[in-house]
Amino acid sequence: MNNNTLILLAIFIPLLGSLILPLLGCISCRMRNLAALIMVLTSLVCATLMMPSVLAGEHSKITLIFPLGFNFVLVADMLSIFMAIVSSLTGAIIVFYSFDYISHYENQNEYYLMVVMFLGSMMGIIFSANLILLYVFWELTALTSWRLIGFFREKNHVLKADKSFLVTVFGAVVMLVGFVMIYQQTGSFDYDVIKEKLTATNPLSSIAVIFILFGILSKSATLPLHTWLPDAGVAPSPVTALLHAAVLVKIGVYVYARLFISTFTVDEVWHTIIPFIAAVSALVSAGAALIETDMKRIIAYSTVSQIAFIFLGLAVGGELAITGGLLYILMHGLAKGGLFLCAGIVEQNTKVKDITKLGGLIHTMPVTAISFLLCAFSVMGIPPFGGFFSKYMVITGAVGSGQLFIAFTFIFGAFLTLIYLFRLFTMIFMGEVKTPSKGENSPIMLTSVAMLAVLSLISGLYINYIAGPVQNTAQQMLGMIK
Repeated sequence: MNNNTLILLAIFIPLLGSLILPLLGCISCRMRNLAALIMVLTSLVCATLMMPSVLAGEHSKITLIFPLGFNFVLVADMLSIFMAIVSSLTGAIIVFYSFDYISHYENQNEYYLMVVMFLGSMMGIIFSANLILLYVFWELTALTSWRLIGFFREKNHVLKADKSFLVTVFGAVVMLVGFVMIYQQTGSFDYDVIKEKLTATNPLSSIAVIFILFGILSKSATLPLHTWLPDAGVAPSPVTALLHAAVLVKIGVYVYARLFISTFTVDEVWHTIIPFIAAVSALVSAGAALIETDMKRIIAYSTVSQIAFIFLGLAVGGELAITGGLLYILMHGLAKGGLFLCAGIVEQNTKVKDITKLGGLIHTMPVTAISFLLCAFSVMGIPPFGGFFSKYMVITGAVGSGQLFIAFTFIFGAFLTLIYLFRLFTMIFMGEVKTPSKGENSPIMLTSVAMLAVLSLISGLYINYIAGPVQNTAQQMLGMIK
């Protein structure tokens, strides 16, 4: 099976296959659940099968020409394969976790339809090589995430889902204006043509940069466009894991990497402005996490803060910083996904999200507590967890680029991460029992969080095996290798 076929399967098996899930659900819930998992695993398998040839320098491209530059162009290179594996791996674990978690609620057919379609849309964004095609898939993720955030259909939840939809869609429309400006400047929406036309002597206009960054920052929940993300915590925990950790907020950083590093040539001043925005976002959101008492909102603010670290690595440039930023996408997806899924177990067993009313749960929920702590260690950047190496590379890359003040700011942000995550762990799992718990009675959910915790540790212990391909990805993005 050639790579072009694998690209199409990775996108359209989950994207179109999701449409039959409600029908399968009317026949058998188990059949529907397994079909959903298989569809997501198909994307993972296809991306993994493409990896050897892509690492060997073979790039696959599918092109269908349409009028006015609205071409259907898909490409598989190191960056797209890396992101596809990260998204589909964490997505598959989250779908598996959902087998038990979602079984307690109504609207299960719609849930699996939207989750799998969302992941298929993400695959479309990842493999797109045309700005209009990217925009179409981008908006599809907004639509599906809107339904997922408002899953419980309570009035307050629907309002918060509407808020997230309006912020991200407005950002996308502004970004589309930037894309049109690129078309006016280059005559094309295709990445390859744009890359040829935009040079150091003909960089992308600053207005277009601002418009496109606005869309990216709104999707990535970066200050000041971050407020929708903590509010999205009203969604089911597997949804928040999917949106906050694995996929949705990573769309923005992926598109930034794809466009601003691999495709566009922009003025050097942006390599200072974007790290500054990221630094402010990291500190403000970390401060919010320190004073928040809602368990899922704390983890959400942590996501806003950690996404800033990824932007730092990608924005300062240089092989080391970009490698660290890409590794951060993987490590954060695994660890933060684990934290949200652990929070889901706690919430479902205690019916409480306020950490001031929790405590002592390690006695009745030891696997959840240990998994939570291991994932927290990775987010904190404690060696030998994977999060340590990505954080070290990003900050070292910032120092190497001469942005010492920004690097110091992020070191302080890392210290705040240590404080608020230890606070979160101790208030939920340590001390006296304040709220009774049903205990751990779901092998599926426990297996899911344990897998993410173990992967967070293994990814650090075997970092050399992971860092090599990721470094090659960074080199390809910088044009050092083909």
